[in-house]
Formats: sequence, C-alpha cells, structure tokens
Amino acid sequence: MAEASPFISTPPRDLAGWVALFDPAALPVLASSADALEELRPNEDAVDAHLLAETIASDPLMTVKLLAHVAALRRGREGGETETVTEALVMLGIPPFFRAFGPQTAAEELLAGQPAALEGFQRVLRRAHRAARFAIGFAVHRMDHDAPVIHEAALLHDFAELLLWLRAPTLALAIAERQRADPALRSAAVQRELLHVTLAELQQALMTAWRLPALLVRLADDHGGAANSQVRTVQLAIRVARHSADGWDNAALPDDLREVGELLLLAPEPTARLLREIDAD
Repeated sequence: MAEASPFISTPPRDLAGWVALFDPAALPVLASSADALEELRPNEDAVDAHLLAETIASDPLMTVKLLAHVAALRRGREGGETETVTEALVMLGIPPFFRAFGPQTAAEELLAGQPAALEGFQRVLRRAHRAARFAIGFAVHRMDHDAPVIHEAALLHDFAELLLWLRAPTLALAIAERQRADPALRSAAVQRELLHVTLAELQQALMTAWRLPALLVRLADDHGGAANSQVRTVQLAIRVARHSADGWDNAALPDDLREVGELLLLAPEPTARLLREIDAD
C-alpha cells in the first residue's frame, strides 16, 4: 500500500478540524536540531540541560514538542509550569528526554520536493529568529526578569504558519500569492477565506490544546485585551522583524521605532542604533 501523503490540499471545515491535524509528538523539527540530537545521543551522560537547551532553543518546532510533552506529563500535578526549554529539560531529565525523543524527522527533508514551499517555510523561520533576537534585546534593556520567556514567545509567535507550510504547502503558497498580488490585503481576511480560520486562531487553539505555559500563551496573544509591557515587547519585536524583513526602508518602520523608543525610554536615534546592533548580532 502506498504511504499516505503528509500534505493536504483541502482545508478542514473548522478550527477543531485544523487542531486535529497536528500531533505535537509527530511534528518534524529543523534539520540542525535533528542532527545535533543524534550527535549528542551516544554521549548523553556528558550532556546537561543547558547544553541541550542551546541545541533546542532556536528551533520553534522542537521547543513546542518539548513543552507539549512536559505539559502532558505534568497534567494534574501541582506546582508551577515549566516556561522555558531549560526548565522543561531540568524537570524531565536528560536520559528520559532521549528516550522520549528518538531520531527526528527534519522539516527541510519533508519539503525537499517542494522548493517554493521550503523557501516560504524558511522565510517564516528567519522572521521568527529575528523577532526573538529583537524581543530579548528589548527585554534585557528593560531588565525584565522574564526575558527568556519573552524570547521564547517571539520565537513561537508564528509557529502555526510554519505548520501550515509543512502540512498544507499548496494552501500556504496560495495565501502568499494572493498577498503578493494585493499587498493591501489583510492577512486575516485571506487566511479565513482560504483556510476557514486565521492562523492566530489556530495558534491559540493549539497552544491551549497542548497545554503550553499560560504566560507563553498570553504573550503570544495579540488580541488578548490590554497589552502590558511584556506583551508590547513581543508585539513590537514581531512588527520590527516583519517590517524590516526586506530592509530598513519600509514605510511602517518609523511608527515601530517610535513605539519601541517609548517602550524602552529611548530617543529616536539611540532606538534606531539599538535595533541595528541587535540585528547585526
């Protein structure tokens, strides 16, 4: 019997149908993570949580897999949530981690036969990495004690879009093409038309279904009511990363820089300099 395709071309009818498509344990991860885990596996006795966290923390897919796995193990138990990769690894332990996470499927291999989709996936990934750098840069400047969680929230902010490229590349390409043809078209409108849901709705539903940490869910929610300074940090990091993806001459960036300056209590020139320094790291 031929193996079923991992891709779909017809969207589920509703949000519940979309959520049912994704099992956190079966998600692919970045090839760099998959390779690094196999290099570390034979010497797991020499691996500690911080070393392993360095391997995982730049991979939004592996981060989600780990947090969802630990949340499932902790279901019904008392005690605080594990909000970061390092905390999750300390709670889980290194040998149990390697037992739970065997050789991983690489996202890049999954999309190897679809170069346009692979480029779309990598574009979102680059944006996520830049947003995470901006977020932790802003958080450190503000001396926020939750800086690691803020970094993680920015990294994961668009993970539903990554999943769309991996599961429904033809639909993701159709959305991208519609927005290229009409730059004024709102993302939420075209997503609802072609997917029957928005990616923001899907992301919140997945985070809730997988019991990801409450603080992480709050920081990732752009429509969760009044934005505190931590939510604003994530939102502005995402906006700056999105608007500067193709250079620093986007018409929306002056407003972004003004708001970042207000958040960080910086004048316009130091704000612009800080953004360039963060982006150069």
